[in-house]
Formats: sequence, structure tokens, C-alpha cells
Amino acid sequence: MKMATTFQSEKEFREMKGRLDALGLAYELISPAPGYALVGEPALVMDGETRMALFRRAGVEIPCSGWVEHRPSKIPIPGEDPPRFAEQPFIRAAITLLAPCVADPTKIRILADVSGDMGAVFPYLNTEMKEVFYNPQGQTLTFMEDYRMICLTPRGIAVAKADEIVDAWRVLEMISRRVNETWARRHEIEPSYEMRKKPPALEIYKRLPRTNCRSCGEATCLAFAVKVHAGELPVSLCTPVFEGEFQRFKDALLEICAGLGV
Repeated sequence: MKMATTFQSEKEFREMKGRLDALGLAYELISPAPGYALVGEPALVMDGETRMALFRRAGVEIPCSGWVEHRPSKIPIPGEDPPRFAEQPFIRAAITLLAPCVADPTKIRILADVSGDMGAVFPYLNTEMKEVFYNPQGQTLTFMEDYRMICLTPRGIAVAKADEIVDAWRVLEMISRRVNETWARRHEIEPSYEMRKKPPALEIYKRLPRTNCRSCGEATCLAFAVKVHAGELPVSLCTPVFEGEFQRFKDALLEICAGLGV
């Protein structure tokens, strides 16, 4: 099985690439340039044997954003540079976490830090995008793109169910353009602070263990998800996730709950 990783900074990428080259280990490189150059660092792909040899022979752990199973992309990298704007609330993005998606292990999830501040754009996006959930108090904007769930904070982005790394770059670039284009037209848009319908409780359920253990006091995980979604129960009552054998689900569960304002 081939595994893929990417990096938060060019320095981290060059460090791992340099180690691989020095050790004579084989790898594939996927570059985000030119079209996605402002939302990601290059990705490196290698088989399991190469990865183990790298860790064993390098002697130290080399920083990266995480590892996922490599799936060849079905979409090309755009051949033109990203557009520039006079004012850019979204300047660059850096993927800080790359991991398998808890809700669908055939997909990936990412967290990205954003250079800039998107918070002031959210009320305008809330007007322009009719299928979003905007939480003015929590400063989050959550929406679906097909099956992908995307949550924005002023300086961060969480994406669940991206197909693979190139698709994750595509989503980040799409957000960058939407944020910057909307901000450029803000004088033509009436900002909205309306809180519309949340994404369904099923998005919480998909990130629970789904064992129906009843430790939360509910008969099923689905019943618990519905009550968390409605704000009737705290998500921390799921002890298998917060204290037990499913703690690997915790971050993804907290991300979705933050995006839904619960």
C-alpha cells in the first residue's frame, strides 16, 4: 500500500525530501503548483517499506501533517496561477492535519490554517450562499459541497470527506476564491446574520462509535446524536470517545460539533 503525506511549510517538505534523497529512497512528488500553490505544499508518496526505512534510517521523526492511503487523483492541477485581489482576507492556507476521515475511511479529512482573517466575510457569504449554517456567536460558517462537509472559522478550515490530497487542495482554493471574490463585492451585498438550518444530526452520528453502548444514557448512538444536535445533551457524555477505546474519534467529533454550534 502506498501512503501519502503533505506538510505545513516548505521547510518541512524540503527536510523530508532531502532525507529521502540522501538515503536514496524512492518516492513520488505531487506538486500543487501552479493552480493550488497558495493552499498547499507538495505531497510525497511512498510505499510502506520506504516509509519504514525512512523512519529507521533517519533516526528522528520528520515533521509532516499526517499520513493517508494514497489514491490517485481524478482531477488535474490547474495550469494557471491563482487570481490576486487588492484586499485578501484569505492569503494562503497550510494543511496542519491530514488523516483518514472518521465518517468515511475511504476519504480524508484535513485541518488548515489560513493566513488572513475571514471572519468579516462570513455575513456576506451567508447572504450569497443559501445552504450554509452561520453561527455569529461562535464565528463559524458550515456548509456541504456534495458529500464533503466544510467548516470555516476566521483563521481555519476543516474539511471532511475530501477524496484525496489534490481534492483537498481544490476545496481550499475554491474557498479562497469565494472568500476573496465576495469581499471584493461586499459593497454590493447586504450582510446577513441569520442562522439557517444546520446540517443534519447524521453528520454527528457518523463520527460516533455506533456501538449503542448506552453510556450516554440514550438507547442508541443515533438518539444521542439527535439530542446533541438539538443542544439537549453535551457531546462529552460519549465516554468511549472522550475516555475510552474510541478516543481517535474525538477531534473529528469536536470539529463537527463546533461547526454546528453545539
